[in-house]
Amino acid sequence: MGVISPTGHIKDCTELVPRPISLVPPTMFIQGILNWLTLASLTFISHKHEDEDPLKRLGNLTPYRVAPASHKVKAELPNDCSVDRVMLMHRHGSRGPAGAEEMDLINSLVQTLRNGRDALQDAYLPENLRFLQTGKGYESHLDPENLTIIGRQQLFNHGVEFVLKYPNFTTETLLSSTTQRVIDSMYFFAQGRFGREVEDKDFLTVDDVPGPVSWITPWTSCPGIDWHYASKVGNEWSNAYLPSITKRLNDLLPYGVSLTDDDTHGALYACAYDIAAGEVSPWCDVFYADELADFEYEMDLIMVASVGYLVPNDAGRVMGSVFVNELINRFSNTSGEAQSLYLEFGHDATIMAAMAAMDLNRDEPPLSSEELRQHRRFRTSYQTPFAAQMIWESFTCKESFDGPQIRLVLNEETYPLRTCAETKQDRRFGTCSLDAFIRANQFSTDIEFGDDTWQAACGAHSEVLNVQG
Repeated sequence: MGVISPTGHIKDCTELVPRPISLVPPTMFIQGILNWLTLASLTFISHKHEDEDPLKRLGNLTPYRVAPASHKVKAELPNDCSVDRVMLMHRHGSRGPAGAEEMDLINSLVQTLRNGRDALQDAYLPENLRFLQTGKGYESHLDPENLTIIGRQQLFNHGVEFVLKYPNFTTETLLSSTTQRVIDSMYFFAQGRFGREVEDKDFLTVDDVPGPVSWITPWTSCPGIDWHYASKVGNEWSNAYLPSITKRLNDLLPYGVSLTDDDTHGALYACAYDIAAGEVSPWCDVFYADELADFEYEMDLIMVASVGYLVPNDAGRVMGSVFVNELINRFSNTSGEAQSLYLEFGHDATIMAAMAAMDLNRDEPPLSSEELRQHRRFRTSYQTPFAAQMIWESFTCKESFDGPQIRLVLNEETYPLRTCAETKQDRRFGTCSLDAFIRANQFSTDIEFGDDTWQAACGAHSEVLNVQG
């Protein structure tokens, strides 16, 4: 979710070096070269942080990535087990900037650089900023809101990979939110999964499904949330980390070019969205790994305060309960009409609200804008990158497990269901029995749409809601 606000927009160890100057007296030329070499050594840094490329950790703006296998659980089920039901919730693929505010930040950056173009042309710049002196400098031609060509590729590839993994599972119906990029994602996935058979499939949106609330977009039935709170939390962190980056960058730029914190914010977004559009962004090489980590943490704070554990009145988890109850009903086959396969498409908010309702990524103490929590369980880069795949499996075994079992495969790695694991075998495979899963999710099963708990979290509110995801 790029950000959630009433308008649907994201509000969302520095060393100083001498400013480069355009004309240098001969007696100072050697010193100028030495200064530049010092500056260059500060900017040519390795993109490694904890042995990982920080460009794979851009929060919910991260290009699709396989989740790290850090949970020490078996990747494959025992040989005597067979999957009998699959439920996919897929986030849309890479998109352009969400809402006017993100584009405004990027456009402000572009205008600042245009205004300082003459000063930039004559300046000594480190190699990773010299793109500002070539051609027209940095220009942005991003397409807001829409699925990018990379996003289309992600979904098509995932459709192909899905049929290879689950060749015996099929369905006649696919379901998505009403947002165009999600509908497009559903279509491109279907092309990969079904090929020419796609013409015979039914493509539905949540508007075609009867009922007062959707498990894909529950926020449309929860008008009482204070979406300003997520912006407030995100702003508290960005106001803390952006000024030092702005100062560092301004010390690398000539007089006549002065970035604001909004410009720096725009450059961070440009890094993420250029990659989402299939470009190699020059801005990504401008930032230190710890600065990109600050940006990632901002994205996490906004999400956890929008649909996660920081939402007032536990509204995020209440919304996520709709998905949990739908999952339980399907895997329990309470209607007697459960399908073997569900292919559904939504937003990062869909996935994160559901995970929060199940307490699968809760941090103790809760995340805070007062400090960056390096080791945290709530991490959108791992859990909801663009084109994230949440796959739930119901399975049975001849001997390894007793009765129906459940497993979560999140972005191609087993995500351990620790909240319901009861046996050593459960912990070894990251699974649990369906009965234990139901018991562990009493928070959700005790909630019905419109009851006192729902009303306390989602009661009428005057704000108009638009979720960017």
